[in-house]
Amino acid sequence: MTKIAIFPGSFDPFTKGHEDIVLRGLQIFDKIIIAVGYNSNKTRHFDIEKMLSKINGHYHNNSNIEVITYNELTAHLAIKHKAEFLLRGLRNTTDFEYENSISQVNRDLNKKLETVFLITSPEYAAINSSIVREVHKYGGDVSKYLPFTI
Repeated sequence: MTKIAIFPGSFDPFTKGHEDIVLRGLQIFDKIIIAVGYNSNKTRHFDIEKMLSKINGHYHNNSNIEVITYNELTAHLAIKHKAEFLLRGLRNTTDFEYENSISQVNRDLNKKLETVFLITSPEYAAINSSIVREVHKYGGDVSKYLPFTI
């Protein structure tokens, strides 16, 4: 049986912390679908199509990674893609509290869906998309936080 995981997020932007979770997730799963979602509660800083292109380009040589966009419930997306796992990264206990609630609802909506949490590697734990957006907005150099140039 092929183990497929969806790694959902707004990825605004996709950081080295996200990359860390994807690469480590490949040690567990046969395929990871990076699902760039439209979040109705957030206004994007980086264009979603540009981000999708950058992530696709970054992983173009890895056939075990697929990059998609979506605008639906993550639990339903998993059914469409025959994924039985969600992959999520945790930087701290605040992330856990938030992600735990989401995982419970996803499990309620899709009984076959398991959420797998990976603790972000220490060198990436302080990287946060919100902070990267703020640094970028005011002209700061964000290159050390991203796996590709923007």
